[in-house]
Amino acid sequence: MSGTMGRAALVVSGGILFSRVLGFVREMVLAALLGRTIEADLYQAAFTIPDFLFFLMAGGYLTLTFVPIVSRHLAAGEEDEANRSFTAIARVVGGLMLAATAVTTIWARPLTERVFSDIPAERLPQLVDLVRIVLPAQFFFVLGSLCTAVQYAHRKFLIPTLAPIVYNIAIIAGGTISHLLGRTGPQGFVLGALGGAIVGNFGLQWWGARRVGLRWQRGTPLRHPAVGEYFALALPLMIGQSAVGLDEVFFRYFGQFAASGDIAALNYARRLQMVPVGVIAQAVGVASYPFLARLFAEGRLEEMRAQVSQAVRSGLVVSGLATAGVIALSTPLVAVAYQRGSFDASDTAATAPLLAIYGLAIPMWTAHQVYTRAFYAQRRMWLPVVVGTAITIVALPTYYFAATSFAAVGVAATSTAVMAAYAIVMGWLWHREGSATEVARSAGQTLVAAVPAAAVAWGVARAVTGGEPPDTSTGIVTLVAGGVLAAGAYWAVLRAMSSPELAAISKRWRRQKGSPR
Repeated sequence: MSGTMGRAALVVSGGILFSRVLGFVREMVLAALLGRTIEADLYQAAFTIPDFLFFLMAGGYLTLTFVPIVSRHLAAGEEDEANRSFTAIARVVGGLMLAATAVTTIWARPLTERVFSDIPAERLPQLVDLVRIVLPAQFFFVLGSLCTAVQYAHRKFLIPTLAPIVYNIAIIAGGTISHLLGRTGPQGFVLGALGGAIVGNFGLQWWGARRVGLRWQRGTPLRHPAVGEYFALALPLMIGQSAVGLDEVFFRYFGQFAASGDIAALNYARRLQMVPVGVIAQAVGVASYPFLARLFAEGRLEEMRAQVSQAVRSGLVVSGLATAGVIALSTPLVAVAYQRGSFDASDTAATAPLLAIYGLAIPMWTAHQVYTRAFYAQRRMWLPVVVGTAITIVALPTYYFAATSFAAVGVAATSTAVMAAYAIVMGWLWHREGSATEVARSAGQTLVAAVPAAAVAWGVARAVTGGEPPDTSTGIVTLVAGGVLAAGAYWAVLRAMSSPELAAISKRWRRQKGSPR
C-alpha cells in the first residue's frame, strides 16, 4: 500500500509542480503587466467574495466529503450505487450553488462596498464588474470537485492534476491577449480565470470521471440517501469556517488595511510559498486521502495510523529543506520570479520579507494537510472544524490588529502563526490515540538540519548579491549555488543523525535508478 501511495504522490506532486511552474508564469505576467499597484490589488480583491461563497458551500471540501461515500460503494462492489450517489448530490449541490451565485451577482455592488470599504471609492465600480465576472466560476468549481472525487476514489490522479494547469494557462492567455489588444488592467486575467474554471476544473474532470465509469443516473430519487449522508459530512464544514481554508481570502481582505499595493505584494509572496506547499504538502495530503479512506472503510485502522505517521514524517523532512531555502533565498527568489516590467527592485525589497515569513509555515502546511485528511477519512468532520473555527475566531481580530499596526508583514506573520497553531493542535488530537514519538523525532531532526542549510544558503546569497535585489542572471546563479549547497548541508546533517526518512527516500531513489544496493 505504501508503495502505491508513494507512486500516487509522485503523480500528484508532478502535476502540482507543473501547475506551480505555470503559476509562476502567471504571477510573473501579473507582476510585469500590473506590478505592485492598485490594479493588481483589484485583481486579487475580485476573487474574495466568490471564494468566500465557495467556502460557505463547503466547496473546498467537496472532494474530501464525497470520496468516503464513493469509496464505501466501490469497496462493496456497488458501482451503480456510487453513480446514483453522484447524480443525487451533484443535482442538489449544483442547484444550491447556482442559486447562491445568482443572488450574489444581483447584490454584488452593496456586498463589495461593504467588504472593501478601504478601496478608493472611484475604483469600486470596476471592482464590482470584476466580481461579477468571477462569480459564475464557482458553479463549475463545485461540479468539477465532485468529478475529481470520483477519480480519486478510483485512485486516478492524472486528470485531476490538469485542472490547475489549464486554469493557469487560461489566466495567462486572458491577461496577455487583453494587453496585446491595448486593454490594460485586470479584466483580461479575470475573464481567463472564468474560462479556465469552465474548461479545466469542470470539462476535463467530467471527461475524466466518465473514463473511470461515472454515468449520470436518470430516475435517481430526489431524496436519495446519499444526499443526507453527504450533508451530514459537509454540514460541519459549511457551518465552521477554518482560518486555514480562508487563508487566501484573509490576505486579500485584511491587505486592504495596509498600504496600496500590499495585497499584490502578499499575493506574490504567498504564490511563491505555495510552490513547495503544493509540491510537498498538498501532494502528500491529496495522494494519501483515498488510501486512508479505503483503509478505514475496510477496518484496517492500525495500518491507517501507520500510513498517517509515515506521510507526516516524510513530508516534514522534505519540507524542512524547502523552508530553509525559501527563507534564506527569499530576495533572489522574488527577483528572479517577478522583477521585470512594472515590478522593480523596490517591489522585490518589499515582497521578499513577506516570502521569508510565509516560508516558516511550509512544514505546518504539510502536517495539517495529512492530519485533517486522516480525520476526514474516518468521517470525524466535526473535530477539525471545531478546531479550525476556534482558531478563526482568534485569528480575525489578530489579523486586523496586525494589518493596521504592521501592514503586510503583520498579515503574513499572522497567517504563519495560524498555520502553526492549527497543525500543532490537529497533530496533538490525532496522536492522543497513538504515539507521536516518531513524528516528534522527525520534526526535531528536520529543525536541526534546516538551520545550517539556511545559514549556508544565506551566506551564498550575501556573497553573490551583497544583500541587494539581483538581476535575473545573478539571481539564478545565487539560487542554484545556494540551493545545491543548502541541500548538501541538509543531507549531511540528516545522515549524521541517521534519519530513517532520509534512508527511506534514498532507498526509493536507488530502486527507481535500478541500483542493486
